Amino acid sequence: MNPKIEKILSLRGVRPIAEITAYDYPNARLADEAGIDMILVGDSLGMVVMGYPDTTHVTLEDMLHHGRMVARAAKNALVILDMPIHTFDTPQQALETARRMMETGVDAVKLEGGADKEEHIRAIVDAGIPVQAHIGLLPQKVKEEGGYHMKGKTDEEAAALLRDMQAVARAGAFSVVIECTRKGAAADITAASPIPTIGIGAGHGTCDGEVCVFHDLVGGFPWFVPSFITPKANIAAEITRAIKEWSAELTMPGK
Repeated sequence: MNPKIEKILSLRGVRPIAEITAYDYPNARLADEAGIDMILVGDSLGMVVMGYPDTTHVTLEDMLHHGRMVARAAKNALVILDMPIHTFDTPQQALETARRMMETGVDAVKLEGGADKEEHIRAIVDAGIPVQAHIGLLPQKVKEEGGYHMKGKTDEEAAALLRDMQAVARAGAFSVVIECTRKGAAADITAASPIPTIGIGAGHGTCDGEVCVFHDLVGGFPWFVPSFITPKANIAAEITRAIKEWSAELTMPGK
């Protein structure tokens, strides 16, 4: 097993596991030097870096490009590369995509889906490639579902999410992201899970760890801030100030 994954597994029950997205060399290096446990090169880059309305426009080539940047930057953190939509529709395609992704130098891959992706995850894991699963709200299904909706609000939904967790764990995933899921359901899944759970919008303290979008955390995307995150900085304002200050200090030639 990858020593970095062994470290992540050893943290469960000791302290919260911290995972953050990063999409380029400088931000990934900063996150790594800050001591972050895991860096996710998420397909959320489609929104916060590329300006798309959602993640469904992101291509495999986009992910490979950004994966290489982050892999070069991170020396200690476990780096995970997200599989974009329609690159893991079958178990065989999922394996082929995972193999291409690992060539970028990352440590693991992530894909969205629960019980419906059990065989896909198993195919990748059986090939020796670590997988982080992702259940609950699935951003790649935003068009199908007509928006972003909280999951696990009914007993039936919560039971289905529990089955999803069991399926991805059975397939060999080393951890599972639980996104935008009712706090009680996320806590029940965590209590029953044999692998670490990583929450996002699932309530603080309900999962074994949390994942946060870099730009949300540091105030780098002021046009939209999720309700479940409190930015710890405001770099957008500082960048704007610095640009204005510099441009105001420019002088005409010869003056």
